[in-house]
Amino acid sequence: MKRQIFLVLVFAFLITASAGVRIKEIANFRGARDNQLFGLGLVTGLNGTGDSGLVTSELMTNIFKNMGYSVQSQFKTKNTAVVMVFADIPPFYKEGMKLDITVASIGDAKSLENGFLVQTPLLGADNKVYAVAQGAVFTGGADAKGSSNTQKKYRITGSVPQGAIVEAEIPVNIFSDDMVSINLDSPDITTAARVAMAINVSFSEKIAKAQDPSTIRVDIPEIFKDDVISFLSLIEEVEVEKDQKAKIVLDEKTGTIILGGKVKVGDFSLSYGSFVLSVVNGQVGEKEATVDNIISALKAAGAVPQDILVIIKNASKAGYVMAELVVI
Repeated sequence: MKRQIFLVLVFAFLITASAGVRIKEIANFRGARDNQLFGLGLVTGLNGTGDSGLVTSELMTNIFKNMGYSVQSQFKTKNTAVVMVFADIPPFYKEGMKLDITVASIGDAKSLENGFLVQTPLLGADNKVYAVAQGAVFTGGADAKGSSNTQKKYRITGSVPQGAIVEAEIPVNIFSDDMVSINLDSPDITTAARVAMAINVSFSEKIAKAQDPSTIRVDIPEIFKDDVISFLSLIEEVEVEKDQKAKIVLDEKTGTIILGGKVKVGDFSLSYGSFVLSVVNGQVGEKEATVDNIISALKAAGAVPQDILVIIKNASKAGYVMAELVVI
């Protein structure tokens, strides 16, 4: 009964908590991570667009020999291609579950389009087989010409959706000494402290402590020792306000500007071409001095994207924009 009352109180808090993001959206439990798999395979069924070298012939010969067929000489065909096969296996995946895979030519094949990947073992970093891949290869893209918005086909890489079957589970251990550790996706001192405080408030008990900007240690309460999964589920649903350093990303090739929130600007005056920009007493015109308001004012004055990029970049370099500037 005590445990049921406790759960009701926790859920009530989660429902009435202030808006934010759930911990599961900005962090993960230490030990619960993806693992990379890879293998060397053969794509067949290519219409003369495969490899021309001997490596492919040797692989084909070995495949037939392993199947019990007697082969007297090496095959020579351009209908096959040697490929590397890649996949990521998420934590807790069990035998029989399926994975998406990517294939990439390592020879001189011209195209993998319409090919079929022959059964390929996928290995982990420990050189053990964790999945087996096979299936039709999709190269994606389009053949349309004359449109700048059409992504041209890149024919020597491809994918096989759900093309691998998990054969062995990768062991995962997220508990240690009656505690779990939460790792933030993006290390941040303020966010780590907020996560710890939000968990402590949620459970009305000091069970969480930020160890560093990326790690929060959480002790498992006594009433959850025999049901840790329910405890982890409650932690994932706790909401927290994520703190993030102000950042502006300028893409000079496309004229794209990306910024989060209201990036503030200090007082300054700038002359660029026919434009004169002044920020006085924290105001640009009649609005608050933020980068998005400056962009709106410049657009209204007839500035093109390249003008706006130059003005923001120079203002940032002079120290008047309160954000990290990233130019790509």
